[in-house]
Amino acid sequence: MEKLKDKFKRKLAENNYKLTKQREIILETILENKNWHFTAEELFAAVKKKDRDIGMATIYRTLELMQNLDIVHVLDFNDDSRKYELYLEEAHHHHLICKSCGKLVEFSDQDIDYFESELEEKYDFQITEHKLRFYGYCKDCKQRN
Repeated sequence: MEKLKDKFKRKLAENNYKLTKQREIILETILENKNWHFTAEELFAAVKKKDRDIGMATIYRTLELMQNLDIVHVLDFNDDSRKYELYLEEAHHHHLICKSCGKLVEFSDQDIDYFESELEEKYDFQITEHKLRFYGYCKDCKQRN
């Protein structure tokens, strides 16, 4: 956790920002829940338990800053809700999304990475990013239906 906190502090300094108390609390909340997919409202609720003076506008501004500095990524699933996740460069992954309850499951697969390499070679194309999402129903929702 300290390594990621130091990385954030360094990125802030490199871009002429300060690590304010509010930003630190928000970052720590995200880092404590490293594999968390969260909305701004969910983050706000978690942060409020630590500091009741942090407002929703601060959450939005900090998330925007963190996104610009590649600390968090926005997950846009075309359902009018933005979710965020901590960006870990070494942990590229994809998502399974339940169409009923919205549950997100992360997965990674070497075959997909291999396929990406084949595409680059076959089409002489440099891929800089990709996003793969599968939509369906989680175990719980399948059992309910």
